[in-house]
Order: sequence, then C-alpha cells, then structure tokens
Amino acid sequence: MNTADLLLDAFGRVRETVHTTVGGLSADLLNARPDKDANSIAWLVWHLTRVQDDHVADAAGTGQVWTGEDWAGRFDLPLPPEATGYGHSSKEVGQVRVASADLLLGYHDAVHARTTAFVRGLGDDALDRIVDEAWSPPVTLGVRLISVIADDLQHVGQAAYVRGALERR
Repeated sequence: MNTADLLLDAFGRVRETVHTTVGGLSADLLNARPDKDANSIAWLVWHLTRVQDDHVADAAGTGQVWTGEDWAGRFDLPLPPEATGYGHSSKEVGQVRVASADLLLGYHDAVHARTTAFVRGLGDDALDRIVDEAWSPPVTLGVRLISVIADDLQHVGQAAYVRGALERR
C-alpha cells in the first residue's frame, strides 16, 4: 500500500460515515438544531464538505465543485459563494438549510470524486510540496490532506451524535 492508497482509504471512510449519518433523514431532521445555538447535521456535513472542496481545489490548482458545478445554486443559501462555514455565527449556521438528504449527499459525493481523482495521482514526493505559506512552518500538501481528513472525521462524528440525540427525542 502506498501513501495515496492510505489517503484514499481515509477519504473513503469519511464518505461512508457521511452516508451512514445523513442517509434516510428528512429535511426536518437534517436542519434541526439540538438547541438554538447548536450545529445541525446539515450545517456540519455541508461545512466539512465545503472545507474539503476548498482545500483540495486550492492544493490541486482547480476550481471548487461548489461553484464550478453550481452546487451553490442548487443549495441556494443566503451566504456568499465563498463561505465554507469557518467562523460562522449561530445565525449563519441557521441559514444553512437543505431540502433533502440527496442534495447534501450529492454535493459530498461530487467533492469526494474530485478529491479521490486528485489523490489517486499523487506520488509520495508530492506530499512535501508547500501549499500554504501563511503558517509557520508552512503547510505541506501531506499535512493539509491529513488536516482535512481529521476535520471531516470530527464533524461527521458530531453529526452522527446529533442524529442519535434527535432520533431519541
């Protein structure tokens, strides 16, 4: 197994857990917030997918799936198209509402396909390439991809927890 295979496995686990967490839920449950300031499942999965889309597109030197394939138009959120959820206020979290699980999963799957196409072509030497000099030390591609995976897994775990809490109500 090489590094690309390991990264593909990790991103595959994210996708699998997103599908397990979101699949079969109504729009009401996806958009429900356990309390007035909590994150909804819709926001958590949208956010983790937006960050993956943003970071992988930047590293790959491509456009984002969100705007390039008009997912922004399909979601029709009252947010700027560049929004990823990072730093969102409670009010902004509440503005991320989805019409269906299929919409949320469709966007996630499109980002996953773009991510895996990019990762599949990586050799081990590519992981040392600097992708963000705004940090000290600068961020390499390998560190960026692991960061995205870690963030995705945290947020999808939170979404699974919210689902369990809402279903027990």
